[in-house]
Amino acid sequence: MALLADTRLGLRDIELYAVATGPGSFTGLRIGIATMQGLAFAAEKPLIGVSGFDALARTARVGRASATAQRGPAVATWVDAWRGEVFAARYEGDVEVEPPSVEKPDAVLARIAAPTLFVGDAVPIYGDVILRACGDRALFAEPPAPPLAGTIAQLATEQARTGYRPAPDDIRPLYIRRPDAERARDARPVR
Repeated sequence: MALLADTRLGLRDIELYAVATGPGSFTGLRIGIATMQGLAFAAEKPLIGVSGFDALARTARVGRASATAQRGPAVATWVDAWRGEVFAARYEGDVEVEPPSVEKPDAVLARIAAPTLFVGDAVPIYGDVILRACGDRALFAEPPAPPLAGTIAQLATEQARTGYRPAPDDIRPLYIRRPDAERARDARPVR
């Protein structure tokens, strides 16, 4: 609201809303998406959901493009999934070549054979593990966990320009891990 006030714009002046769809905590994703759905519904505007993985990969490629003119390495997006796990996906160019997963870092690293640029908040946590597994194939984005709001807005704008304008209630969170309540329920013995 402060940003709108500074620019002398109202909610109705916004043409398109964007929201990160995940990965992240169940509650955080639900609150963030529901908030943006409410704003978009109230303004009668479209809402585009953008994967945090897509935004991380784009940010890493853009940061790397200024350092080299050649096609960059693959990008591994790593988000801390707690419990000694990472939410991970891998990209080559703009193409997701390994879909989102939640795994132990060693399991993800076992599939990486080519030079790869690592980005995300789990990279500083598992940097030593990455280096042990990948050696000089491991490259690290700077900063490792960049701000994503601007990139999410840019990706949403690009999608809207192709004619993609979903209704706010079409947006769904990107859940990679099953909720703890479901896991606990399934672990109980059957009577």
